[in-house]
Amino acid sequence: MSSTVMVTGANRGLGLEFARQYAADGWRVLATYRNPDVAGELLELAQQDNVQAFRLDVSDFDAIAALAEDLHDETIDVFLSNAGLFGPKPGAESDLRQSFGHIDYGIVRDVLTVNALAPLKCAESFVEHIARSEQRKFVALSSIEGSISRAQRDLYAYRSSKAALNMVTRLLSGDLADRGITVVSICPGWVKTRMGGEFAKLELTPAIRDFRGLVARLTLEESGRFIESPGNPLAY
Repeated sequence: MSSTVMVTGANRGLGLEFARQYAADGWRVLATYRNPDVAGELLELAQQDNVQAFRLDVSDFDAIAALAEDLHDETIDVFLSNAGLFGPKPGAESDLRQSFGHIDYGIVRDVLTVNALAPLKCAESFVEHIARSEQRKFVALSSIEGSISRAQRDLYAYRSSKAALNMVTRLLSGDLADRGITVVSICPGWVKTRMGGEFAKLELTPAIRDFRGLVARLTLEESGRFIESPGNPLAY
């Protein structure tokens, strides 16, 4: 029987590449997208027998629970909590709404909801699907921007959300240890995507290939860690 991966936010960027690579390697892929208007490539990929696409706004917690119920018979070996929201970019876009004195608290709320609370809701909703699999892995895509020891200024919403996500995965690693579920936060690095921008250092395809290799090597003893691909530990 082939393994199954679930990827949230798979309509473009990292999520779409995860879906493509896992599908190409024969995995069953359960992929979510929020807006069908920008999910054409994923929906085309879902024409393959081993790929299914589901519309899901991860900020709608009732929708997450409903999808988990719809998929109650599924077994999920690897859950990739990839859906994310960056918010305004003070440097690149001269939009100061994540900078002190100009904070847009609606943006802070939205970014925290998508980046930190939605992964927690996904873990709660899909824990049984993961627990009955062979690999039993829950992986949250984090960022070095969530490292408290490195932070200095700006990007209040994004950085706070990723720091909160790291705490969520750390707590989950303890709560789910007796279920044999490995939970980690992984920073994929600065990858050339729509969010990462053209000046990013890493090409998309090899970056995701390396990330997948790291996920494949994870063991329960590494649960609760904050690491970067290809495996170096990061400071919380």
